[in-house]
Amino acid sequence: MKRSPFLQPLSREHHAALVLARACERAGRSGNADDVAATCARAMREYAAQIEAHFDLEERHLLPLLQSDAGQALVRRTLAEHRALRTLLDGLRQNDAAALARFGDTLAAHVRFEERELFPAIEAVM
Repeated sequence: MKRSPFLQPLSREHHAALVLARACERAGRSGNADDVAATCARAMREYAAQIEAHFDLEERHLLPLLQSDAGQALVRRTLAEHRALRTLLDGLRQNDAAALARFGDTLAAHVRFEERELFPAIEAVM
């Protein structure tokens, strides 16, 4: 499905987030402390530089478009997943391998949810 021009930049950011998620999953399960530390640092940098702004844009400009009951369920899920990812950052600050793997898993699942469910719902009301 061709994405709305308004959402295309966000979908490109999703691709970058999936690349990061894969790196987090791999490093978190590697057992290599140096890889874990380097990938934790990378994830925190990319979160601060890109992902938090992406979340903010969604929360301020996209989620308010979803007013129906079904739309509100998507809003609640999106916000809960954003909170979960923010919470996992604490483990990354500790170079926690398990938290890094969970961050990667959670980020990848979140991107898939947004691309498959949230963005189509937003496009339907735009």
